[in-house]
Amino acid sequence: MIKPILIAVVCLGFSIQTQAQTKAIKPASTIAINEGDSKELIIEKAAHVVPTPNQLAALKNEFIAFIHFGPNTFTRMEWGNGMEDPKVFDLNELHTDQWCEAMKAAGMKMVIITAKHHDGFVLWQSRYTSHGIMSSGFLQGKGDILKNLSASCKKYGLKLGVYLSPADLFQIESPTGLYGNLSKTTKRSIPRDVPGRPFQNKTKFEFEVDDYNEYFLNQLFELLTEYGPIHEVWFDGAHPKRKGNQQYNYLAWKKLIHTLAPQAVVFGKEDVRWCGNEAGGTRDTEWNIIPYKENPNQMNSFDDLTAKSLGSRDDLYKGKFLHYQEAETNTSIREGWFYRDDTHQKVRSVDDVFDIYERSVGGNSTFLLNIPPNRDGKFSPEDVGVLTEAGKRITETYGKNLFDKATGPKEVLDGNNATYRLLNPTQGEIILSTPTPVTINRFLLQEAIATHSERVEKHAVDAWIDNNWKEIAAATNIGYKRILRFPDVTASKFRVRILASRLSPAIATIKAHYYRTRPPQLQLVRDVAGRVSIEPLQTDFGWNPNGENASKNLNQGIAIVYTTDGSTPTASSPAYTGPFDMGKGEVKAMALLNQEKGPVASATFGIVKKNWKLLNVDGEANKHQGTLAFDSNTRTYWQSTETQAEHFIAIDLGQEHTLKAFTYTPQKQKPEGMMAKGKIQSSQDGKNWQDVDSFTFGNLVNDPTPRSHSFKSPVKARYVRIVATSLEANSKTLAIAELDFFEP
Repeated sequence: MIKPILIAVVCLGFSIQTQAQTKAIKPASTIAINEGDSKELIIEKAAHVVPTPNQLAALKNEFIAFIHFGPNTFTRMEWGNGMEDPKVFDLNELHTDQWCEAMKAAGMKMVIITAKHHDGFVLWQSRYTSHGIMSSGFLQGKGDILKNLSASCKKYGLKLGVYLSPADLFQIESPTGLYGNLSKTTKRSIPRDVPGRPFQNKTKFEFEVDDYNEYFLNQLFELLTEYGPIHEVWFDGAHPKRKGNQQYNYLAWKKLIHTLAPQAVVFGKEDVRWCGNEAGGTRDTEWNIIPYKENPNQMNSFDDLTAKSLGSRDDLYKGKFLHYQEAETNTSIREGWFYRDDTHQKVRSVDDVFDIYERSVGGNSTFLLNIPPNRDGKFSPEDVGVLTEAGKRITETYGKNLFDKATGPKEVLDGNNATYRLLNPTQGEIILSTPTPVTINRFLLQEAIATHSERVEKHAVDAWIDNNWKEIAAATNIGYKRILRFPDVTASKFRVRILASRLSPAIATIKAHYYRTRPPQLQLVRDVAGRVSIEPLQTDFGWNPNGENASKNLNQGIAIVYTTDGSTPTASSPAYTGPFDMGKGEVKAMALLNQEKGPVASATFGIVKKNWKLLNVDGEANKHQGTLAFDSNTRTYWQSTETQAEHFIAIDLGQEHTLKAFTYTPQKQKPEGMMAKGKIQSSQDGKNWQDVDSFTFGNLVNDPTPRSHSFKSPVKARYVRIVATSLEANSKTLAIAELDFFEP
């Protein structure tokens, strides 16, 4: 018989003065900082900032979907120009049930669709424009993507959100466009009546707005009353182009949203904020209590909050208001937000998606993953496969709580986030025991944020091993949810220690889980001499469940097989034992662990760069020489100097080649020097240049991934020159991490 193990919960007392101050502060989603407030009082106020009921519901969604669909799906552009003929939206089939079935399999709880992207094309039967699906050939102009998706969401039990772009290139570029038309602000009635198209919802609003804001409010009214219930309204802050100093009357939009969709949160405004990147990057410490200089509930516009220190104590001291504003970690399952093709547009592996899920949901934010439908109106099979497998991993790992029979404070074991155990802010601890030893590698904690805010600033988890406590994981804050990941540990007694907190923390939930390690995702790298190395992918976040490097993994029973002819590797394919020579072509590789196959990694390599030489550049910044643009190392980059002339780089490829395409890899260290547009030139002598082709890349600042451009026709050249004709974000210098050229 196993003897019961003592459960210890340490909760030390506080001074009467501190308790009195704390009682005077009422929990709220926004709390003002008064002049003369001490740093200690500001932190106490921060410890009382709580989410609204809508925000709490949004956090509980955890994993949600994004759908980018529109003319760009057919033009293969990331950002359209607004003047596309609506008939380019050449949709013949629509399978929203298939979308929802795949999202449900992944464990997602809501989907947000681009009802209108920056190009101004609308996916529903709007009364207020003809630039949309009503002017396309889909169902002879009678189709309605929102109507179909709303019905499918109800069928599969998913919530629905809408993305309505404030930027509108059609309304900017059209001769009769309303965006920035310098119209006067006058009293307008919303919605504007349209003969033959009455609304069932008879709510009326009156706002003092201009023409474009009236247009925008009318469209919001349609979406919120005819396709709901709507649970999130998503406002993008990106603006490809502006006109006429157009201003947005968000306070009017907000009143309409809160009236017509009282359960909705608003992204990009006071409810939900951008995490600061579109690559799935997360902060090690993600606070949702944010300082503002003015009351965010009365603000009309919001800046992107991208600082790494966001929500830290030093940041809070600088604010005038403390506000709960949850983070949303958004990225795409494909390279780019819109579907381009199933051959060159790479898809994230299951490893990627699961890793981002654990870092975002387990890092006090919501995971928003984009899945772009293809030109057949479906999710592509590869995307569906990734979603399905990711959902299986999430269920397999987090569907079983290995503390379900543990003993300890019942408030943290009952699965109810409304119950909690209050601890000392600097020395509190909770000890949990299991009847028999359990093997775990995931530890999940949650605070009672609805009543006691986010308070823990530092914590650690120990296991009782060999009659001693051994620390197995540590992190900073907890908030809505913290998932700690660590190598396998087997024990029957575990301890949570609070090392620092803003006030007495309320721990609501503690769970333990086990993730079954799969063969790792691989990365393929070729050096300048053409030697290819294959190794487990090294993440940017310091976590690799299979070790630190390839040799270590191989010694742990992980084998790697590969092919060089474009075929999918099998267990009988050649085994990777070390770097090998590879000219142009495609390499595919796969890891094997205990007869289980890992995800297939592939890389298409262009011309070997061994004999490349730099002809000239328009300038070289310190430590960023021109040769770094083709050194086969994406961590280094060439950066030009500031000049009024066009930036360029000219390269001698060593011998004449027939070129069909090139790839530009931007540097990722800072949002500077991204090449939005440019032209390719060739030369027979390295002096006299002829234009070969022009190219356009979009959204690089937010999504700095490699971009490829295929030439209209192959060209023979030994000397090539890249000329940047437009740079992102008003940059004054051009930066290139890597250039690659490809032969047929």
